[in-house]
Amino acid sequence: MKKILIACVLLCVTVAACKGESGSRGKVLSGGANGGPAYGDTLVEGTIGEPSILIPMLAGDSASHSVAGMIFNGLVKYDTDLSVIGDLAESWDISKDGLVITFHLRKGVKWTDGVEFTSDDVMFGFNTIRDEKTPTAYKEDFLQVKKAEAPDRYTFKVTYDKPFAPALTSWGNLIILPKHLLAGKDITKTDFGRNPVGLGPYKLRKWTPGQDLVLDSNRDYFEGRPYIDRYVYRIIPDAATMFLELQAGGVDMMGLTPVQYTKQTDTEFFRRNFQKFRYPVFSYTHMAFNLKHPLFKDKRVRQAIAYAIDKSEIVDVVLFGLGSPATGPYVPNTWPYNPNVKKYPFDPEKAKQLLKEAGWADTDGDGILDKDGRPFRFTILTNMGNSLRMNTATIIQWRLAKIGIKVDIKALEWSTFVNEFIDKRRFEAVILGWSIGLDPDQYDIWHSSKTKEKEFNFVGYSNPEVDRLLEEGRRTFDIEKRKKAYFRIQEILAEDLPYIFLYVPDATPIVSARFKGIKPSPIGISYNLPKWYVPESLQKNRMEE
Repeated sequence: MKKILIACVLLCVTVAACKGESGSRGKVLSGGANGGPAYGDTLVEGTIGEPSILIPMLAGDSASHSVAGMIFNGLVKYDTDLSVIGDLAESWDISKDGLVITFHLRKGVKWTDGVEFTSDDVMFGFNTIRDEKTPTAYKEDFLQVKKAEAPDRYTFKVTYDKPFAPALTSWGNLIILPKHLLAGKDITKTDFGRNPVGLGPYKLRKWTPGQDLVLDSNRDYFEGRPYIDRYVYRIIPDAATMFLELQAGGVDMMGLTPVQYTKQTDTEFFRRNFQKFRYPVFSYTHMAFNLKHPLFKDKRVRQAIAYAIDKSEIVDVVLFGLGSPATGPYVPNTWPYNPNVKKYPFDPEKAKQLLKEAGWADTDGDGILDKDGRPFRFTILTNMGNSLRMNTATIIQWRLAKIGIKVDIKALEWSTFVNEFIDKRRFEAVILGWSIGLDPDQYDIWHSSKTKEKEFNFVGYSNPEVDRLLEEGRRTFDIEKRKKAYFRIQEILAEDLPYIFLYVPDATPIVSARFKGIKPSPIGISYNLPKWYVPESLQKNRMEE
């Protein structure tokens, strides 16, 4: 349920369906071996980042959740119309006051080692994520549960002390763990995170660090055996190299950069051999400040930097127009999005004025502002291989130099970036992205209590009114009351600027034309991946038994 980039939050949205551009002009095949659904072949996806761990509740990065999402399931999930439907829960009952949810679990579902899944596994996962010794950023939602019960093997019941708006959707893909394998063990010290046993459509075959993860289809999957026999995540840290692999046939699927989408794939070769898709995603890219750092404690400084950055320039130059400027932590055209918050139009003179008011001036004539004998110089960290973030950082570097701020840029390997710099708060500023889901509760990101290592308020933001509004927003099922709280939160964040909200990108995946059954929807294209197939006559890879 919770899909992430470096972390995940859930939001409710209304978006248009994504658009597909199918480039295949070959003969249309149909029926059995000639073109209908058939088992077999391998899907190779190129990915920049390598997973850190495959236990969902311990993972805060998108690479880990992408792979783990193929191995594990939750009790519920989203359908293509954004309604909540059952996953491991066949159905559920909710009390009239919304405080009690009773899940009725599917029977006969088995872990990939053959042991049956029961309510004991749900209870075990629930107790594990709540355990104070479990280093997870997702604990908060489950601390809201007053009592959990497993009255029989196929029933799991939770009672909340107070109304909790994200209650149902929180039972997504984070919780379920095999009790028979992990009971009595420290999940941070077992090898389960690299050799997981799951319930999902695929199971891990091997993980070669720095190279790839190979997943085989779970032929006993409760929703039916996936058509694609093998799914390979190839780790290719450079997008240009990955694109060359796509052309050469070493990769079947990847996310295109804007220049790749708009220019480099606009050829007969790509129109004939690939399918391109474009759709709005529930994510945004931002530059976050370490609010404990002396340079960024004064909000006038943060506001000055915002005025010095031309977001439209970034959207045009970096995204080639495939996105829109961001103004806060919600994306446009969603019900919690507030379009009327304070804006920061490109205004270098306003930026200089604010910096002067904050005590910064070029006292030695070297073109760099100084205060108390210290030049205004800082480093932006981002992740290696992400050309969009690197190009964004370069434009920001150039713009800030024009108002007297010296910026250095450093790109780090993903797991090092997260584990050694973000988690340990060893940064001045970072360019990152949040992938957001379908409920507007952002308690884990903005509440002042969520600043510990591995938690998501890594900038150290603290505002009592925001804390209160976050609590109000999650304690009512009334959409209008929630909307009022989240609108006000956005107004405060726009004034305080713990982040500079930069842009909301479009997703631009490309998939080989031999893969059929792809049905674009508001939740993307991979939601039904177990139903993708390659007609037998077009298959090129065979899985070794």
